[in-house]
Amino acid sequence: MLSGYLAWDPREEVIQAWYMDDSDEDQRLPHHREPKEFVSLNQLSELGVLSWKLDADNYETDAELKKIREDRGYSYVDLIEVCPEKLPNYEEKIKNFFEEHLHTDEEIRYCLAGSGYFDVRDHNDHWIRVWVKKGGIIVLPAGIYHRFTLDSDNYIKAMRLFVGDPVWTPFNRPHDHLPARKEYVQAFVNKDDSARAVDAAAA
Repeated sequence: MLSGYLAWDPREEVIQAWYMDDSDEDQRLPHHREPKEFVSLNQLSELGVLSWKLDADNYETDAELKKIREDRGYSYVDLIEVCPEKLPNYEEKIKNFFEEHLHTDEEIRYCLAGSGYFDVRDHNDHWIRVWVKKGGIIVLPAGIYHRFTLDSDNYIKAMRLFVGDPVWTPFNRPHDHLPARKEYVQAFVNKDDSARAVDAAAA
């Protein structure tokens, strides 16, 4: 199971993750299990979720951000503010963001101010809540089921990055037949199952 910290990771100053409870309370609450079950960012990478800690106050001149963009081909960039005052059709969009869905391309978000929750499914279909704060950049792989919500502060300013022309189309679950989903399952879910089978055979 993905849980626990092995060592302090500087990224965890701006990105933290934990298993969610099954409560139907306000989606903007933390929704920790009791007792709390944290997930390290290295363990998140086993699901294909990548992350960095960057200098959000100097994003326009940040050499590390420039290198990430060049290395990963993120040619497109824009900024979005999600809050009742700044986002047209706020209530409808927040509802849509929190519908479980996938994309056929990576979802890349860099938090420049505020904070928010990105929820992702683990190998066993349990929800992991990923709290991204100022300075955190997160990459969700194509094909992973996920959703987004603000936290109780009701504000995030984020940079959206994309390879080529942006395509924001969400495919609400279930869309298991899409090539992007099949490729994700093969790369991250089945790989984990295969590793366990090898371990069992060697035992």
